[in-house]
Amino acid sequence: MTKIMMVDDDKLVIELLQKLLKADGFETVATNDSSKAIELAKQEKPDLLLLDLMMPQPDGFRLCRMLREEPLFTRTPIIIVTALDDSDSRAVAFGAGATDYLTKPFHPGELKDKILEALES
Repeated sequence: MTKIMMVDDDKLVIELLQKLLKADGFETVATNDSSKAIELAKQEKPDLLLLDLMMPQPDGFRLCRMLREEPLFTRTPIIIVTALDDSDSRAVAFGAGATDYLTKPFHPGELKDKILEALES
């Protein structure tokens, strides 16, 4: 079963994502503390990560860079799921190593499509 890890400081967003992903047959693991995300990822070894950008330190941009610096996650798909809908945020996220970018609010089908596309590449 494909394991997806979510990192978002909003617990309600995590709950929503978990319900959506479990309904689609994914295994989920989550944290709302970005400072613990690297260790949790090393422990859980997810197949894909969903990161918010607007979090306490490290923010999602920095966390994405930190994950890419870890040999275990250099090729793991990382999808940014954020309310930031500006071109600068997108450019910085892709520069940090993001695989894809999805803005909140989103359609559940769009999230599933992005996940499947990222896992196939």
